[in-house]
Amino acid sequence: MKEGKNTILWDWNGTLLNDAEICLEGINILLQRRDLPVLDMTRYREIFTFPVRDYYKAAGIDFGHEPFEIPAEEFIVQFKRLLPRAGLFGDVMETLHYFQQKGFRQYIVSAMEQNALRQSVAQREIAGFFHSIYGIENNLADSKIQRAKELIEKQKIDVNKTVMIGDTLHDGEVAKELGIEIIFISRGHQNAERLSQNGNLLFPDLKSLIKFMI
Repeated sequence: MKEGKNTILWDWNGTLLNDAEICLEGINILLQRRDLPVLDMTRYREIFTFPVRDYYKAAGIDFGHEPFEIPAEEFIVQFKRLLPRAGLFGDVMETLHYFQQKGFRQYIVSAMEQNALRQSVAQREIAGFFHSIYGIENNLADSKIQRAKELIEKQKIDVNKTVMIGDTLHDGEVAKELGIEIIFISRGHQNAERLSQNGNLLFPDLKSLIKFMI
């Protein structure tokens, strides 16, 4: 991370929240109901992407037979059912404390629906670390670029002093659109091979990121 940064935009799912396993379980329920082959974690992390419509297609769901909204809403039902099982990664509290003590302003910007996101963060008792929390308006896991732009504008954030930390190439797209630095953590929804394709700054976990900064 370059010197002079004082603001972090955190991704939620797969970066702070360890939810890849429940997402894999949820998509496999959908695939089984459609008599399609299930995924293992390796394959899941190879094909997961935004927009999730493309990921569903890669998993074998045929939108010629049903509209995207049906499996999308079906998945959300499973995700909400399984969500209580997903905890924070073990190094999250230490990391949030570290940046708080360094005087960083911390935000969350996520493709998770706004109310569900706020509730999820609050239930894990870390809402106090964040100046604001930005999710999207629906359950379709669309691009979060517009929400990130709204966050930057409303919170009057200096993009030159801001970094985004996430676990998917979409986080990189958001960062590029905003003109900010991206740092990838490779233990979430996409593998290190995909995340490192453009020579991006990449760490296996948040603990490694802190060691890099000290």
